Amino acid sequence: MRLLEPRLLIDINRIAGLGRVEEHAGGLRIGALVRQSALEASPLVARLAPLLHQAIPHVAHPAIRNRGTLGGSLAHADPAAELPACVVALGGTIELAGRGGRRRVAARDFFRGLYETALAPSEIVTAIELPPPRPDARSVFLELARRRGDYAIAGLAAEAGAEGVRLVFFGLDTKPVEAKATAAELTGDDLLRRLPRAEAALAAELDPPGDLQADAAVKRHLARVLLGRAVRALAEAA
Repeated sequence: MRLLEPRLLIDINRIAGLGRVEEHAGGLRIGALVRQSALEASPLVARLAPLLHQAIPHVAHPAIRNRGTLGGSLAHADPAAELPACVVALGGTIELAGRGGRRRVAARDFFRGLYETALAPSEIVTAIELPPPRPDARSVFLELARRRGDYAIAGLAAEAGAEGVRLVFFGLDTKPVEAKATAAELTGDDLLRRLPRAEAALAAELDPPGDLQADAAVKRHLARVLLGRAVRALAEAA
């Protein structure tokens, strides 16, 4: 879209070790150059990060997923992108490398704003680490878009387990939004009974700006719709 005019492009495809998906300490270590289509086909991802596996088919179209990478999606930090929200919901860590060495940043701290991340000018994303699945974990991924493959108007990556519920909305702010107060209302086994309280908390917690796709009131309504669908799906999965 000619928004950027870089003076120099560097091909990092042949840097060794950035294209692997590996089991790591009971969880996953995913190289930044792993294609989205490879994540979709990976049995390790399906077993150890089912939320990520559910989200991949919603990312654009197969031709895009054949070229797009997990690390690229995170570094780009589009607020309507699916994968950043999933990595936050899964409690992931992002490994960065640059002139000063390597460092690790929690996914929830990596995204700073509209196309803005914790990356320093001399750094690149090298890997993404996801912890082992939580006990009794179940997940659901939902998004609303005008057409399949379009940017999401609103989306939700949700995971529930013995330690509670995580809810991360996307397309509703300048970065993924973890709705902690809403999730706190969804404690215990009977999620459906607690849904009205969670909806009230969500109304107080989310304040989405309008954009070209929908105004703020529509986005708040869609967030509530997604919350209800997610809670019902998680309750059924339990």
